Amino acid sequence: MHLKKFVTHASKTSGIAASLGIVLALGLPLVPSAAHSQTSYPTRPVTLVVPVPPGGILDTVARMVVPSMTQTLGQPVVIDNKAGAGGNIGASFVAKSAPDGYNLLVGYSMFHVGNPSMYPNLSWDPLRDFTPIGMLVVSPHVLAVHPSVPAKNLRELVDLARANPGKLNYATSGNGSVPHVGVELFKQQNNIFITHIPYRGAGPAMLDVVAGNVQMTVATPPSLAGFVQSGKMRPLAVAASKRLALMPDVPTSAEAGFPGFELEAWVALFAPMGTPPAAVQKLTEAVKLAMESPNVRKSAETAGVEIRYMPPAQLDAVVRKDIQYWSNVIKTANIRAD
Repeated sequence: MHLKKFVTHASKTSGIAASLGIVLALGLPLVPSAAHSQTSYPTRPVTLVVPVPPGGILDTVARMVVPSMTQTLGQPVVIDNKAGAGGNIGASFVAKSAPDGYNLLVGYSMFHVGNPSMYPNLSWDPLRDFTPIGMLVVSPHVLAVHPSVPAKNLRELVDLARANPGKLNYATSGNGSVPHVGVELFKQQNNIFITHIPYRGAGPAMLDVVAGNVQMTVATPPSLAGFVQSGKMRPLAVAASKRLALMPDVPTSAEAGFPGFELEAWVALFAPMGTPPAAVQKLTEAVKLAMESPNVRKSAETAGVEIRYMPPAQLDAVVRKDIQYWSNVIKTANIRAD
């Protein structure tokens, strides 16, 4: 068909049909390519699923990064608290979400690496169902006692526990929490017996220690700071590699003579396994920029957490190492979820 006849014929058809004919004639694609779809991510809001109620360190850290990530990604980043079952409701939701980068899990270390050993029929797997985006922060823990406890340092506490097996109690934020598993590690390392008293949250646990109903606790610095400053608790050691700016006079566990006792909770971001690499890359870049933001650094200092950004490969190595390490502690202590 000559060009003149083709144009005359096309003008007699609808605009849509003409356009379609030209597209087909030129061999152009009718839909965006997969590569284009990935590079244009995100095109709608991104949800950070927090597997605990509002408040607390996990929720606080998630909200810290929202403004920066929103600016970097060019789409709203929103929080969705899906609490319950020791973090399993939120983790399961993200694990079963479409792997498109729009539902992300704000992961807590002991949920992510400890739950597989504490829940016999877990509906998700940390390695099979998630791809790492980046680590955000770590939170060290402090071992503190009620002022009535005669031990003035960690060595004296161990000696006291050995002399009085089962008579000392320790309060934690819950069964299977980082403090619970951490103290069980400390007990295994030093062959002592201290009774665990679990609470539903750090607040109630702290109040019972302050009241003298429980002799000791292990918790994050923000949970303890006010009670330490008022003299209602006595900190014995920071279970970390360095002292805290919030409690500069409190020795590390290594300085106190117990170098094997380090207890840090981490908070990291994960996407469902199978999320496109381009989306993972954009999210990783957004996390990195957020952790470098002066506003986020200031918020982290106020919250008593340490920024420790890690890219996906490094975070994956930490997850694998922690799963093996803490599963041994959990199995030895025979810890089971509530």
